[in-house]
Amino acid sequence: MANVDLRPLSLGEILDRTFSLYRRNFLLFLGITALPQLLILALNLAETLLVPRPAPRVQAPVEQLQSPAASGLLAFGILGVIVGIIIYIVAYLFAQGGTVYAVSELYLGRQTTIGASLRRMRGELLSLFGVIFLNGLAVMGATLFLIIPGIYVACRLITCVPAALLEDLGPRASLERSFHLTQGNAGRSFLIFLLYFIILYAAFFLFALPFTIMVGIYAKDPSMVRIWLALGQIGNFLALVLVSPILTIATAVFYYDLRVRKEAFDLQLMMSPTGAAPSGSAGAPTMLS
Repeated sequence: MANVDLRPLSLGEILDRTFSLYRRNFLLFLGITALPQLLILALNLAETLLVPRPAPRVQAPVEQLQSPAASGLLAFGILGVIVGIIIYIVAYLFAQGGTVYAVSELYLGRQTTIGASLRRMRGELLSLFGVIFLNGLAVMGATLFLIIPGIYVACRLITCVPAALLEDLGPRASLERSFHLTQGNAGRSFLIFLLYFIILYAAFFLFALPFTIMVGIYAKDPSMVRIWLALGQIGNFLALVLVSPILTIATAVFYYDLRVRKEAFDLQLMMSPTGAAPSGSAGAPTMLS
């Protein structure tokens, strides 16, 4: 615990700590993000390279829909979409949760591994899915009242995942907890989101866009299109696993900074006899109060 430096941070210091943590523990965060995402990459590559694409047939639309081959292809496509969505959600939850747990351990002066961080997600998937789902509903509901309210709600809920995992809160309680912690700090949340999306789009431009251009160039050659699409999937994978940890690390660091500012978390930690991170105050105002 000697290396713990918990104090109120400026936005620049939050970002500096984010990139410092990522740089010093690059392989750790890369592994936590990449291992679950490999499932998605494998699924995408299999769909691109192995699934046969039927040649166009001169047949009436009704006859096409009624043919056994078309019905089987449609059922296979629906099943594939469902499996893909499940794999994507599980991979996303493992990557998010594992990164948050890793940041917490490192930020509080302890060590961790890829396996230990991912194992801590066992038993937390359903709860974290509820947090992400409820967060998405809140942001989409606010977006219906124009774009700016949706952005504001997203900024206020930026710390709901760390709150859920590190304080063992349910979906609604974690959103209310984040709404309380980020009161008066929506501007800093927005700048964290803005920097992340700038880096993310730059990474996709670097790793994926060249392959998309090549797909258009070789549009008349199906075999080359498959190859360039597969390379594009790999480019998307690289961009995602390199950049997505930045937002999660920044979110966890921001969460601890807000607790230090508003709840003297640093003093609570020093007074804790076990050295464990204390939970948030039970009487915190809720999002609905």
